[in-house]
Amino acid sequence: MSLRSRFGAVALAGSLLALAAPGAFAQPARAGGQCLEPGNWMRLDAATPQAADAVSLLAAMARRDVVLLGEQHDDMDHHRWQLQTLAALHAQRPHMVIGFEMFPRRVQPVLDRWVAGELSEADFLAEADWGRVWSMPAELYLPLFHFARLNRIPMVALNVDSALTRSVAQRGWAAVPEAEREGVGAAAAPSSEYEDFLYGIHRQHAGMGGRDPRPGGRRDASFRNFVDSQLTWDRAMAEALIAARSAHVTAGGEAPLAVGIMGSGHVRFGHGVAHQLRDLGVASIGQLLPMAATTDCRQLRPGLADAVFAVPAPIHNAPPPPRLGVALEEHADGVRIAEVSAGSLAEQSGLLSGDIVTEAAGAPMKRSIHLIAAVRQQPPGTWLPMKLKRGAETLEMVVRFPQQGR
Repeated sequence: MSLRSRFGAVALAGSLLALAAPGAFAQPARAGGQCLEPGNWMRLDAATPQAADAVSLLAAMARRDVVLLGEQHDDMDHHRWQLQTLAALHAQRPHMVIGFEMFPRRVQPVLDRWVAGELSEADFLAEADWGRVWSMPAELYLPLFHFARLNRIPMVALNVDSALTRSVAQRGWAAVPEAEREGVGAAAAPSSEYEDFLYGIHRQHAGMGGRDPRPGGRRDASFRNFVDSQLTWDRAMAEALIAARSAHVTAGGEAPLAVGIMGSGHVRFGHGVAHQLRDLGVASIGQLLPMAATTDCRQLRPGLADAVFAVPAPIHNAPPPPRLGVALEEHADGVRIAEVSAGSLAEQSGLLSGDIVTEAAGAPMKRSIHLIAAVRQQPPGTWLPMKLKRGAETLEMVVRFPQQGR
């Protein structure tokens, strides 16, 4: 779930008929331990997980009105799985639209021009303001964008501008004037389970571990506003998916399959976007998630999704990319550090919330994605010089990356 750009959090794989072993229905999973096999599907619509045949499963999904495909934003295998699943669904139901959480609706004309073949890849990313609207490497998503362009599948901007969700998080939905809501309607109230999930996220962002971030706990205004901001996000994406289906009805009256590409937090247990879709009258919804093959069976609870696909565990031949441990925001003067995680490399280096990074390794930092790339490319054991603004001061600092294995 992308609550804010979290620093460092950041190709069709095989035949469609090889997604799962044919005839593997109704094999009960073990109660605990590992039960997912890489490259296979598992249904979660019964008391215990059941191995599923990919062909039958995806044929059933293709008959839904909306299918939501979750992801962890910085996991390339999740995006490869999304591409594979999109191709399978498109083969069975070519009349399709693909919605992306990554784009605010203000860039919809750019998506239309990209699908029509009027923009180069570089121009598309520049005009869609990728570095500002989504602080993840474009390489993670480009195969999906090219799939849509190659097949002339309409791409839909599902999101709203971050200024709206930020305003709601600061003031609450009711305090945001209707003219500033980008046409988004009032969201359906969250389920208690979704509120529990959001409360855990809110505690983490407040840096309070397992304790309440404010004395008022769940009644505190900051948490209530946080819930409002997430509901705004979910509602906006649900409304955009419905609008896209209506906009692309054929002359014969056939509405397309709408596929939503979004963070798994908006999909899990149907609490996010699906909940808002149901409130808007859409009942035929499919929800699919990628899961690490090493996932404990006890996490595969009924209702988590219609089915999950087991993504192979990565082979760590190289050390993981460096992490500063900060949340970033765009700023007119550079990249603003919105939050520093306790015990992180950023804290150890003396970086503070509110610092604005203007240069790293001698290069100007105009977008969050530029700073993310500078850190990810830093070899273990090296130093990264930075220039930053702290109030009225301009400072030079050095981040010392630990040796591999430390």
